[in-house]
Amino acid sequence: MTITMYGIKNCDTVKKARTWLEGHGIAYDFHDYKTAGLDRKRLEGWAGELGWETLLNRAGTTFRKLPDAEKQDLDEGKAIDLMLAQPSMVKRPVLDLGDKRLVGFKPELYGQALSGR
Repeated sequence: MTITMYGIKNCDTVKKARTWLEGHGIAYDFHDYKTAGLDRKRLEGWAGELGWETLLNRAGTTFRKLPDAEKQDLDEGKAIDLMLAQPSMVKRPVLDLGDKRLVGFKPELYGQALSGR
């Protein structure tokens, strides 16, 4: 089974997650969604599994710089449109384990999810 990490190459949290995986000898593919893009079907699938609120990085600069009108009345459709237009708004990394996804990086959660793989 192939593990894929989705994120942005220069993100500090992504760097920590990549270092953790490499330090534990876990092979993975990396998809930089800022340069390679992110398709609607995949993002909608993640939103269905994890919730769009989990995926939308409201704390990031890109979201905070949006005009107030774009931040109001958010729902799944509007959030997905924003994340597709500006992939920096997707919380990162998203680690696709095939049977489930993890969002963000917490070493203890990676350890639990990846034990025995």
